[in-house]
Amino acid sequence: MRQIKHKLLLVEDDINLGDTLKIFLELKGFEVIIARDGDEGTKLFRKHADIDLVILDVMLPKKDGFSLAKEIKNLVPNMPVIFLTAKSFEEDILQGFQLGADDYITKPFSHQVLLARINAILQRTQKPTPVESNIQLGNLIFDYSLQQLEFKGQVIELTSKEAEILKMLYENVNEVVPRSQLLLEIWKSDDYNCSRSLDVYMSKLRKKLSVEPKVKLLSVHASGYKLVVINE
Repeated sequence: MRQIKHKLLLVEDDINLGDTLKIFLELKGFEVIIARDGDEGTKLFRKHADIDLVILDVMLPKKDGFSLAKEIKNLVPNMPVIFLTAKSFEEDILQGFQLGADDYITKPFSHQVLLARINAILQRTQKPTPVESNIQLGNLIFDYSLQQLEFKGQVIELTSKEAEILKMLYENVNEVVPRSQLLLEIWKSDDYNCSRSLDVYMSKLRKKLSVEPKVKLLSVHASGYKLVVINE
């Protein structure tokens, strides 16, 4: 079951960076429209009523990102906005958040971290969708609401963190979920202690899933995790 395809507006005047980000995010399942200056950003935002999130550079031709964000927030007050900029002075960061920004990422940055932050913001701001009950994983039955697995009549209890992790992995079954995305969405932080905690929970969850050979929880080096379910 794949995630809903979200539409992003990217306003970035650096052609190489803008094109690279557009390709990367489209490969991750997003629809991306791109503007090269502030005026074009305004026009595209007004034209596309189904935009889910806006990524703005601050230093833009014709109209700066702060001015554009203010316009966007006047039109759609709850529109999620991420500032993407080389300006890292405290006053600039504070100005961004005062305008209602959801995040402020300074250049250079990791594409994977940007992806994780986009997903974390969308999960927080989008209307929640009902979670399936009795999710079939091979011969395992995953009940998210009860936080448990059932295998041939045997009940395997899950912690709340294990249930959240398995839910995220199931929503992207057979696809890689970035490690940073799991940390930011479940722990709300990607610091060292949370990262070590994720390792512990992954190890325990892998052991609980191992009763069913058709289900594999794989670690993908330098990327994340993948839940593989073999359907025969």
